[in-house]
Amino acid sequence: MNGIDLIIFDCDGVLVDSEIIASQVQSELVSQAGYPISVEEMNQRFAGMTWRDTLLTIEKEASIPLSASLIDRVDAILDKRLARDVKIIDGVRSVLMQLTLPHCICSNSTSGRLAVMLGKVGIKDHFGAHIYSARDLGPDRVKPKPDIFLHGAAQLGVDPGRVLVIEDSVHGIHGARAAGMRVVGFTGGSHTYPAHSDKLTEAGAETVISRMSALPGVIAALAEWSEPMTA
Repeated sequence: MNGIDLIIFDCDGVLVDSEIIASQVQSELVSQAGYPISVEEMNQRFAGMTWRDTLLTIEKEASIPLSASLIDRVDAILDKRLARDVKIIDGVRSVLMQLTLPHCICSNSTSGRLAVMLGKVGIKDHFGAHIYSARDLGPDRVKPKPDIFLHGAAQLGVDPGRVLVIEDSVHGIHGARAAGMRVVGFTGGSHTYPAHSDKLTEAGAETVISRMSALPGVIAALAEWSEPMTA
């Protein structure tokens, strides 16, 4: 019996190559504010986190009070950059056309940003109403909490144990696993780094792929194993 009834995609770094753009903007502004950090370190440590949570973490570590206006400044700059520069991840269109299982998006990005990015790369209409933002649930319910994944599964009437999540971040994988879902790690975005695959495996990914074209085969293989992992 098929062990997977729903595929949940993260958006940033999985469907669209946006994480690298976010890291470039964020590292520049945080460095200017007195906390020098490279794009690479931003990728490794904070990919998948909201900008607010990233700033709070940096403030705690460095004991540097960061201006609240940084949130608005980054959002304004990043929205412009994404609307202009974001590209689709290689192989995504082909995979979406091949998928026969129900699928949706569960993301930490705002609904507005998701609409812009997905519209820019031409796949917004493919997902229709099944694009879910954790921000719409509340500011304290973003990944790594499991809430958005559970919400997505509930919207499509699927038991969490029969969901497969595609995630590029440790924080996202922790959230999916906390929701009782199976996870495939993805390292095909421009923000990937040498230890990326190992970090995703350690976080709980059953397997990790570096090319989106590998996903259909992985789904088929994992579907044969009907017993989900325990959280």
